[in-house]
Amino acid sequence: MARRQGGADDSRLVLDGRASHREPKYLGELIRLLPEHLNAKGYLGSIHEGEVDEQQLSGHGWLLRGLCEYYAWKQDPQALEIARTIVDSLFIPIAPFVDKYPLSDKERIAGTGDMSGSVQNTVGGWRLSSDIGCVFIGMEGLIHSYQYVPSEQSKALIEKLIALFERMDLVGIKAQTHASLTAMRGMLRYAALTGDTTLIPKVETRWKLYKEFGMTENYENYNWFGRYDTWTEPCAIIDSYLVATQLWAVTRNPQYLEDADKIYLNGIAATQRANGGFGCDRPVGVVSPDLAIHADEATWCCTMRGGEGLGRAAEYAYFVEADTVYVPFYHESTLALPDRNIALSQHTGYPFGNRVEFIVTEAPKRVVTLALAVPSYLRPDSVQLPSHSDVSAHFVQGFLRVSGHFDAGDTVALNYGFEPRWVPLENRDIADKTLYKAMYGPLVLGYEADAPLELAGKEFPIVADGPDAFRIEGTEFRLTPLYHLLDPAVSSGANYHRMVTVKMDTATVCLE
Repeated sequence: MARRQGGADDSRLVLDGRASHREPKYLGELIRLLPEHLNAKGYLGSIHEGEVDEQQLSGHGWLLRGLCEYYAWKQDPQALEIARTIVDSLFIPIAPFVDKYPLSDKERIAGTGDMSGSVQNTVGGWRLSSDIGCVFIGMEGLIHSYQYVPSEQSKALIEKLIALFERMDLVGIKAQTHASLTAMRGMLRYAALTGDTTLIPKVETRWKLYKEFGMTENYENYNWFGRYDTWTEPCAIIDSYLVATQLWAVTRNPQYLEDADKIYLNGIAATQRANGGFGCDRPVGVVSPDLAIHADEATWCCTMRGGEGLGRAAEYAYFVEADTVYVPFYHESTLALPDRNIALSQHTGYPFGNRVEFIVTEAPKRVVTLALAVPSYLRPDSVQLPSHSDVSAHFVQGFLRVSGHFDAGDTVALNYGFEPRWVPLENRDIADKTLYKAMYGPLVLGYEADAPLELAGKEFPIVADGPDAFRIEGTEFRLTPLYHLLDPAVSSGANYHRMVTVKMDTATVCLE
């Protein structure tokens, strides 16, 4: 993860402001004072004539995104003018260098990098970052700016950078997963802006690669592809949540929603610390059997992106398409759509408890559909519908679709349950097929031990003793979710760690 030149990201402040309906106190002042900190060419940091600083481009990708989000919210022309200058002065001049970007690991210094990335060596005019591929974080900001300050030069550069990303062997070069996921987000944004849907299956292919080689067993990330003894990074975890949700939005493949649900509950919710910030963990999977704290907080990077992740989670609570309201994730929340005369409140303890309830507070005089996500690991026990007869429910493509004429005061409720189960480890580089993890619905469960548990000779079912208390039958071991809500015990000072993997030498293990 890079402390990248130009890394201020006002998008987190904007998104949090939108989600909370409270404007951050100093946001406008930050925008007003920004020009005082720009160099003679109108961007942050040093001017590198004849060279391209990958770190600098990456940080300005964040800055461009922040300026674009602020402009979309406030329509402030100053923000747009700063973005235009950054594109013209910093990004457009790199076009001749794009085809010289090194795609071989032999041209790089292997195994380098810390939680804060740094420039390593210079090849082909590129001052290369230890966060391999972080130029694509810059690309995502450039694509966002194209929505508001389009030009033929910008379009040509974006397409050269996308082509570069498509040529990169992410696993072979050990690309940074954060940079790779950000590139995928950029491609999805560009597909939406231009209508080029050929980019979507290309992102799907890269997403599959990330799941197989870049994701940990509790749905965090390895900081680099193939470097399994490093650490996780909430910046990438947030990006993976965004990519998975956005892929569902454009494909309607319910598997992507299940990916996002697991990432949010086991990755994002495991890395947020008691003070609200976000920190890095030891990755569970190929090398480490347990989850432990690598850094209590990465204030310069991950806390910022964590804020964006929480803001996006609020945004993604509902998707609206004509008169269909999709509920892809369950959160205590309200929705008001004045232009459609639709308003409702949602009440749930998901993933704990056993019920999600919707109360309609305003309804139009036409048919409306409420589409409730039903992932494969959720057992729908019963559905409560309004008493009048024209409201019906049926299952379609991972959703329970409840349709009809609603009245104010109507209640729709889904009563659900989960089954605890053993799941094989998922990373493709894990050769030992006798390793499993315990899950309850979308939740990964861990246990306290100094070494991984080994079970042999018979079936060992998982028994639920409560909403967050489980045990492995026939043993003394207790299991609890890695999910937590600002738990102060999740810190290096408390020596927090939880074993996740279990070795099971039996042919009768209960699998999902």
